[in-house]
Amino acid sequence: MSEAQHLVERHTILSVVVGSRAFGLSTAASDVDRRGVYVAPTADFWRMAKPPTHMEGPLPEQFSWEVERFCELALSGNPNILEVLHSPLVEQRSALGAELQDLAPAFLSRRVHSTFARYAMSQFTKAENRREREGEPRWKHIMHMLRLMISGSSLLESGTMHIDAGPYRERLLAVRRGELSWDEVRTWRDELTARLDRALATSPLPEHPDTACVENWLISVRRRSLTTGSTLI
Repeated sequence: MSEAQHLVERHTILSVVVGSRAFGLSTAASDVDRRGVYVAPTADFWRMAKPPTHMEGPLPEQFSWEVERFCELALSGNPNILEVLHSPLVEQRSALGAELQDLAPAFLSRRVHSTFARYAMSQFTKAENRREREGEPRWKHIMHMLRLMISGSSLLESGTMHIDAGPYRERLLAVRRGELSWDEVRTWRDELTARLDRALATSPLPEHPDTACVENWLISVRRRSLTTGSTLI
């Protein structure tokens, strides 16, 4: 194990399972996709070589972010990052990890409309291109795109993030199996795009995330790390 990977092993404050297993869309063949947040010791930033902002491993299908980079991405409304904070499948959580989860509402804003919609458009364009080249898209990717649009719409409508597929589970799994026609999928995508746009107009979410609150917490994390010599508190 590399020195950098030891950061994940020794200084992870939150580790969760995401993907199909967290969304209620898993099959027997589904991977266990782990995502986490680690806090590099404050003193490590005094070196010329700074701690890595993200790391793969050491477990298969595991990816982690250093807490500052994680907060930066979450404030931008990155869908994959926000889902880490809302996964029901928590495998590891320190006191700092619990604080980060409690801070989740501060990251939410109407920015999620553009980030979720942009991600969905990118994935749909890739699917269309693959369909033209090879005859059909990767249906699993289409399923996840649609679920993300549902999650984004619900978030804008309610102000609360839910990542479970809920009542859409069976239809989404039918998409994964290729049982819906391309026209049906396109129609559903168009309906969800319109739902996202409608939800933006009346969303209870603030215009901007609470950056000051997140920054104050991050500063406190750095200070506590320096004082205690450990981030697993």
